[in-house]
Amino acid sequence: MPRLTLRFVSFLLFPVPCSLFSVLCSAQAQVKLLPAPREAHFGPTADLPAKILVAVPGHDAEDEFAARDLENAIKRIAPDSGESSAAAQPAYRVTLLRNDSAEAKAALARTNLIFNPVMESEGYVLIVEPREATIIGATGAGVFYGAQTFKQLLPLPGAPRVLATGTARDWPAMKYRGISDDLSRGPFPTIEFQKRQIRIFAAFKINIYSPYFEHTLLYPDQPLAAPPGAALTPAEAAELVTYARQYHVTIVPEQEAFGHLHHVLQYELYQDLAETPHGYVLAPGQDGTLPLIKDWFTQIAAEFPSPFIHIGADETLDLGVGRTRDAVAQKGLGPVYVDFLNQIHDTLAPLNRRLLFWGDIGDANPDAVSKLPRDMIAVPWNYGDSSGFDKLIEPFAKNGIETWVAPGDANWNEVYPVATAALWNIQGFIRDGQRLGSTGALTTVWNDDGEGLFNMDWYGVLFGAVAAWQPGESSIADYQDAYGAIFHLDPSGKIDAAEKELMAAHEALSAAKTAMKSDQIFWLDPWSAEGQEVSQKLLPQARDLRLHAERAMVLLAEARAANPKLAEPGALAAMDLGARRLDLIGLKFQLAQEIASAYAAAAAQQHDKAQSAATGNMLDEIAGANGRCQDLRDAYSALKAELSQVWLAENRPYWLNNVTVRYDLEIERWQRRATRFEAAKRAWNNGQDLPAAASLGLPAPAEPAH
Repeated sequence: MPRLTLRFVSFLLFPVPCSLFSVLCSAQAQVKLLPAPREAHFGPTADLPAKILVAVPGHDAEDEFAARDLENAIKRIAPDSGESSAAAQPAYRVTLLRNDSAEAKAALARTNLIFNPVMESEGYVLIVEPREATIIGATGAGVFYGAQTFKQLLPLPGAPRVLATGTARDWPAMKYRGISDDLSRGPFPTIEFQKRQIRIFAAFKINIYSPYFEHTLLYPDQPLAAPPGAALTPAEAAELVTYARQYHVTIVPEQEAFGHLHHVLQYELYQDLAETPHGYVLAPGQDGTLPLIKDWFTQIAAEFPSPFIHIGADETLDLGVGRTRDAVAQKGLGPVYVDFLNQIHDTLAPLNRRLLFWGDIGDANPDAVSKLPRDMIAVPWNYGDSSGFDKLIEPFAKNGIETWVAPGDANWNEVYPVATAALWNIQGFIRDGQRLGSTGALTTVWNDDGEGLFNMDWYGVLFGAVAAWQPGESSIADYQDAYGAIFHLDPSGKIDAAEKELMAAHEALSAAKTAMKSDQIFWLDPWSAEGQEVSQKLLPQARDLRLHAERAMVLLAEARAANPKLAEPGALAAMDLGARRLDLIGLKFQLAQEIASAYAAAAAQQHDKAQSAATGNMLDEIAGANGRCQDLRDAYSALKAELSQVWLAENRPYWLNNVTVRYDLEIERWQRRATRFEAAKRAWNNGQDLPAAASLGLPAPAEPAH
């Protein structure tokens, strides 16, 4: 007989607040679950004792791990109170079972539930009764995912000890549910943060983590390009693989093998392999190109025991410009591209891995798709649309090539991800991918501006997890209603409201129609020619932009003050940073206009003795103890400090100086301007005329566009 393992956890519990996410319950209990189970029926609540007993009758190692994970969640929600009265209370029992056990069969029969073959791989049954709960799965993954759903049923801190009773049957719509994380364009996470990512991914039933590498995976045989202190070493890779396996997460590394290789090709040792000098595309047909690729991916295959390897191969925009000019002129761009992918495929065939590649060619040159190997997996990507994805998927589907769809988090070149764009894009692309037979979804995070912080990305990437698990079109509104309670354990709804305020702030910025990303505007000098064009469009929206951003800051502060034990404080700190950066965009253009207007007025009346005091006050407000120049200097200085803290909470120090130097330059810009204005005022006080506005770098006061 298998040994019965019991785990005893004592804690104080509190009820789930009454708001609805996908699972309709009785008046006594309304349940939020992410992802929502396919079938769920929850009704009355039951009082929950102060003790929970977690049992693993089969003593399976994977189920034991799921039990420990469940125990840790219980302790995080409400630590052991230490009250002696807890010992006298009967315990609430949670039992983890495999579906072929006698206990599982009895529980299913008792509740008239069926464990279907479609549930075998990752599905589960959850039975929550007044005195016990039963989690049933056919595999370790199924049991683990059932435990994740039960964790979300646990009451939030600060409410009565009750638990919604009922049942759920659940299994995923898509076999592969992943996150692609850019580790090559700036921030490089610590191992501890990557482990945190893996834990959170698994809690939301993500099973693929795909770190993106251009030059930041260390190859001992090719060490030149890897940045010291910011490249994943073989030992670190092994540590992550082992850690992720416990959580049923497979690490699928992406190493670019065609384009996006400038950080490698900038070295002279690789010039014979480059399409253009110090460019970013490997040149097909060069003697050393395929041996380099083979060397890289042979190491990858040894370090990452995944059935998949991602070779990238997107945006090869230089192809045909340099060494392959003649070949492309003779054969065409598509055939040269496909021929090289075939060569890569054949070169890596001995590794016995399925190759993923970005599916640009499906849209750009669909006729060439028929020449691709059928055992490759295309990953068509689109980051801006909410519909019209069929044309990206169908060229591969019609040729018998498996697809994973890749929506985006809309975080790149933004001071905070544009959630409106991300949620619609994720919803539509994954919906259409499911309809057209895509087996996976890979929600992408990119750091094109080098300033990205993954702690800002959870809102989008976790919706990707939800949409890939749930069948059909996932509800954005339901997700937004549940996110704060489940991810942050926030019963107040204020974090959800803050996210919506940041979405509204982005909408106000978008209404300015500047055709620039928010991060570009954040660094833009409002007195430059380009800055003046943007100023005229943005100023009418600046007040709304700032009000929404500031409301988000207040909501976050209130939520954190009311509940210091909110989960994922790093993500909340990053959210606050995003709100403050959005607020500074509006402030900068407002104050820049106020300075220009005040100086013009001061200059116009500088010889009027009756207005001397008023003129002096105007100049003080431009540059003085409370001067507008100093306000902007101080704002950039404060954000530099906050950015550094948030950055180092998830990333290694590498690249941080490349970001903070931009803050330094802005701090210096406004300090220099303050110094010039202060000198102009002193000269005016000594009887000299104020300098011409243009000599101080001032444009004419901006007139807001109407």
